[in-house]
Amino acid sequence: MTVAELVGRLVGDGTLTGATLSRPRAPGPDGPRRITVEPVELRAGPRWRVRRHYVTRTTDENLDSTALTSLLSTAIGQDYRQALLHDPEADWQVLAGRGEPRVLRKPPTRTVAPGSHDRAKRHLLPEGEPVPYLVALGVQTPDGRVRAPRRAKFRQVNRFVELVEDIVPSLPEGRLRVVDFGSGRAYLTFALHDLLTRVHGREVDVLGLDLKPNVVSECEELARRLGADGLRFEVGDIAEADLADVDLVVTLHACDTATDVALDRAIRAGAEVILSVPCCQHELLGQLSNDTLRPLLRHGTLRERFAAEVTDAARARLLELAGYEVQVVEFIALEHTPKNVLLRATRTSRPARDRDRLGAEYRTFADALGITPALERLLGDLVPLPEGPTHRVPRRG
Repeated sequence: MTVAELVGRLVGDGTLTGATLSRPRAPGPDGPRRITVEPVELRAGPRWRVRRHYVTRTTDENLDSTALTSLLSTAIGQDYRQALLHDPEADWQVLAGRGEPRVLRKPPTRTVAPGSHDRAKRHLLPEGEPVPYLVALGVQTPDGRVRAPRRAKFRQVNRFVELVEDIVPSLPEGRLRVVDFGSGRAYLTFALHDLLTRVHGREVDVLGLDLKPNVVSECEELARRLGADGLRFEVGDIAEADLADVDLVVTLHACDTATDVALDRAIRAGAEVILSVPCCQHELLGQLSNDTLRPLLRHGTLRERFAAEVTDAARARLLELAGYEVQVVEFIALEHTPKNVLLRATRTSRPARDRDRLGAEYRTFADALGITPALERLLGDLVPLPEGPTHRVPRRG
C-alpha cells in the first residue's frame, strides 16, 4: 500500500483518529519539528485540526478532508521521514528513506479520537455494527465503523437513544404517534424511529416538522430510500401542528419561548411523554429582580446563565403541575446550542393536595425572582396558581 492510498482511505472514509509526522528532512530553525492531526467537530461541520510544533511556538489550523489529504500525501516522505497514522483497527507506521516509503501495520493504540469517552459501556448503538440511517447520514462507514470526525455526533445519538429507552415502558400499547418539532437534519428523528421499530418492534407514525423546505425534502427522500415505514417529514411550525392523539412529543433546540409554545401544545394534546432540549433562553433576562442576588444579576454573563437555569426550573415545576413526572437530565450539547439539559416528562396522576403544595412552592419561587415565565402565562387556564404579592406582568428587556 502506498502512502497516497493509505491517506486517501483513512481520510476519505473519515476513520483517521490521529496522526503524527516527525523527523523532518530539513529541520531548520524556522520549520515545524513535528505535525500532529486530530479530528474535531466544528460549527461548520467535521474537520481535522492540524497542529504544527515549532521550537518556540505551536500553531493550529483546521482543514477539511481534501486539504488534509493533500497535506499528508505531500508531507509524508517528502518533508518528514516518519509518520504514525491511527484508525480504530490499526496503527500505520510510515518510514521514508531514499526509496519508496515503507508502510507497516501494527496493532491499534488509538481506537477512539482524543477527547472521546473510551470507558466500557453498553450502548444501544454499539460500534462496529452498521445501522442503515447512520451509514446514510455519514456517521458510520458501510462496515459499521464510526467516522472519526462524526464521533461526537455518534455519542450524541447514542445518549439520546438511551434517554428515550428509559421512557418506552411509559408509552401506550398499539400504534404510536410521535411528533418531532424542529427536526432539522433529523439525526435524532431517525434514531427515535429506529429504536421504536427495529429495537422494540412497535408500529409508529413519526412526523418530523421543520420550517426549511429543502431540509424537509432531503429527510423525506432519505426516509423513503431507507424504507423507513411510518416515518415522514413535513414543513410546519409548532403553533399549527396537528397533535391529535399524539403519544410522544419531542422538541429539540426550539429557541427561547418557542420551547414554551411546544410544551403548551404537547400538554394540551395529552401527550404521554414529552422530551425537550431547550435552546437560547432570553425571556427572563429582563424580568429577574432580587436584591439579595444583585451581586450575581449585575453581571451580564452570570445573569444570562442564571436565567437559563431558572427558566428550566420553572418549566419543570409547571410540567409537574400539569400532571407530569419530570426529570432534568444531562444530555450532550447539540451543534445548535451549548445547552446540555433535557427535560423528560411522563404523564401521571397527581393528588390535588400535592398539586396545591407544588403550586405554592412555585409561586414563592417565581415571586422571589420577580418572574412570570411564558409557560405560566400559556398554561393559565389549565394550571391555576395562587396569586402572590409581587405577581405581575413581566417587563421586557
